[in-house]
Amino acid sequence: MASVEKLPMLAEGYEKLTAELKALREERPRIVDAIEEARAHGDLSENAEYHAAKERQGQVEAMIGDLEDKISRANIIDPATLSGDRIIFGATVTLLDDDDKPVRYQIVGPYEADAKIGRISYNSPLGKALIGRRVEDEVEVTVPSGDRFYVVNQIEFI
Repeated sequence: MASVEKLPMLAEGYEKLTAELKALREERPRIVDAIEEARAHGDLSENAEYHAAKERQGQVEAMIGDLEDKISRANIIDPATLSGDRIIFGATVTLLDDDDKPVRYQIVGPYEADAKIGRISYNSPLGKALIGRRVEDEVEVTVPSGDRFYVVNQIEFI
């Protein structure tokens, strides 16, 4: 039997997934009502409302299944309980770019990543390049906009 791969995530990411799942489950009865109402209009072959509701039902059920899978495999990690001198999941890292300008990222799961707020996935190009590095290590990463060079300046677990 194949082992089930755990998905590391922060508590905040787990809560976001469970809230999304709850919202989708609450949408189910409304979809069923929409299907019943559209069915009452008669001929289903040319009933756009019916087909739209059935399509939405399929989408919602697929999303629910996906979220239930992710939640069941969640491995919730609290960065405050971690320590060490290497970059690992949950670490907040301050890097110096080519111009010695500091940039700061937290290494998170793919479902929590948002570079605009300083959260990058551990399986993104930069995330992969950072995992296992130490302070003063040089990091070269190829991203869509070209090659980037960084020096690890600080590693925190907050």
